[in-house]
Amino acid sequence: MSTSVMPQRRDLAFSLPADRINDWNGGSVHFSQFMNTLSIFFPEGERMFIDAVRAYRDRITEPELKAAVTAFIGQEAMHGREHDEYNEALYAAVPQARDMERTVSRLLDSLKKRTPAAWRLSATIALEHYTAIMADGLLKDPRILENAQPQFARIWNWHALEETEHKAVAFDVWDRVMGRGPQAYALRAFGMLAATAIFWPLVANFYLRILRAEGKLTDVKGWRTLFRFTFGEVGHLRKLVLPWAEYFRPGFHPWDQDNSHYLEQIEALVAEVEKPRTRATAAAAA
Repeated sequence: MSTSVMPQRRDLAFSLPADRINDWNGGSVHFSQFMNTLSIFFPEGERMFIDAVRAYRDRITEPELKAAVTAFIGQEAMHGREHDEYNEALYAAVPQARDMERTVSRLLDSLKKRTPAAWRLSATIALEHYTAIMADGLLKDPRILENAQPQFARIWNWHALEETEHKAVAFDVWDRVMGRGPQAYALRAFGMLAATAIFWPLVANFYLRILRAEGKLTDVKGWRTLFRFTFGEVGHLRKLVLPWAEYFRPGFHPWDQDNSHYLEQIEALVAEVEKPRTRATAAAAA
């Protein structure tokens, strides 16, 4: 293991208010639906990550990395379950979005059937880097969720924290089974380029279709809000460029950027999420 951070599976339920799915983030349909669009990719994507890492688990000999792989699989399974529920609220509000998830599913099924396991692991570590740097940006800048509905804010913070916690696990598997030679580097770099070329056009396409369904394509104020958060003053996506480029450094490792101090927030977040469940249990016992 390249770091002392050990992921931990947490079974949390967020009970999201479905009636807020369209405007949960600061009342902005544009920004809320942008983040909802990202959520469409999570359940199927995380199942692909699990399969890609599981395919090499038997080749891992270090007990600590084996334990981290098991925890990684557990975390991704929980993310998939909670984002399945999240997405059901989106599909009820925007039925066209369900077809978008089917598109993702067909794409990943095709990848699984037509590519070697090493290519799928390469795509996994590339997309895990994306989720890690996006998570870091969210945790670093509280303005992204400062006016969000509390339950939605919690699920995004939880996801960001656990993506940070396990951000190196798939990469460490890659290091052990592929090594650091020229061929391994070329495949790693190709995986990132391919993931980028496929992921962001799909995000843009899905997002515009959702906005059209919501009748918000010509809402200038909404576009201004989105620009502020993505490329303007807050600039969440703008700030991804340099961390994305770091991936192509031959000696790169995810923990070169040590942001493990954010993980100190997990205990308080878990307590917040579990508080309603604890109250309900106490009321039932009474």
